[in-house]
Amino acid sequence: MKLSVITDEISLDLAHALDVMREFGVQGAELRGLWNTNIADLPIEKVKEAKALLDATGFVTSAIASPFYKCPLTDDEQGEIGRTHLAATRSLNDQIDLLRRCIEMSRILDTNIIRVFAFWKRGPLTPEIEDRIVDAFAEPAKIAGDNGITLALENEHACYIGTGMETAQVIERVNSPALRVVWDPGNAFFAGEVPPFPTGYDAVRPYVAHVHVKDAKRNSSGEDQFVVVGEGTIDYRNQFAALKADGYRGFLSLETHCQPGEEASRRCLAAMNSMLTEL
Repeated sequence: MKLSVITDEISLDLAHALDVMREFGVQGAELRGLWNTNIADLPIEKVKEAKALLDATGFVTSAIASPFYKCPLTDDEQGEIGRTHLAATRSLNDQIDLLRRCIEMSRILDTNIIRVFAFWKRGPLTPEIEDRIVDAFAEPAKIAGDNGITLALENEHACYIGTGMETAQVIERVNSPALRVVWDPGNAFFAGEVPPFPTGYDAVRPYVAHVHVKDAKRNSSGEDQFVVVGEGTIDYRNQFAALKADGYRGFLSLETHCQPGEEASRRCLAAMNSMLTEL
C-alpha cells in the first residue's frame, strides 16, 4: 500500500502541498482543487503544468477527485447542495461532457482512476431511486471501459450512496469492471454505518480500487465530527491490516477534513505512517 493525499486538504498551492507530503514519504497526489480551481474546471494548460510539477518532484497522480454526479438526480430537483470543493455547479445533462473532460485529463496526468459520486441526497434511498442510480451508471461505465478508465464510486454521506453496503449493492447491479469503489470509512461513519470497519468494508471488499482516509467521532454534544486520524472511533489499524491481508496494493489517500488543514494533515500523516510501520 502507498500513501497519497488529496492535495488541497494541505494547500491549494500544489507546490507547497507536495513539499509537505514529501516530508512524510507520500508517493501519490490525488488532485481536486489546485490554484483556487477545481480540477474539473482547470484549463488543460494548467493540468499540464500540474503534471510537470508532479514529474519534477517525483510524485504520481493517484486519482482525479472529480465531482462527477455530484449533482441532482433530475434536472428539476431543488434542495441543499453539499460541498463542491470549488467545482462549478453542473446539471445532470452536463455530466457526460464532464466525464469526457476528466478522461482527457487522466491521459495527461497518467492515472486510470476517476472518483465519482451518486447524486445529492434529497431523502431516503428507495428502491426506485437505486434503480435510477444504477441506470445512470450504464453509459459512464461503458465510456470509462472503452477508455481504460476505472470509475471509483465514493460512498458519500451527502449523496444517496453513503455506506459500504449501499455502495456494494450498486456496484453489483451495474456489473461493470469499469465501476469500482473508493472506500471511505469516515463518510460511512457519517452515513450511520457504525462501525465502518468491519461492517462497511466487508461489503465493498471485492470492489475496492482506492481508499480515502479520514477519522471521525461523535462529540459530547452528540454531533459527528471529523478528527485527526487515530483520534476518532474508526479502527484504522485493523482496517489497514485487512487491506494488506486482502492484497490491496493501491493508495491510502488522506482526505484530512479537519482544521487547520496543513497542521491536521501533518498529524494525520504521522499517525498513518506509525500505523503502517506496525504492519
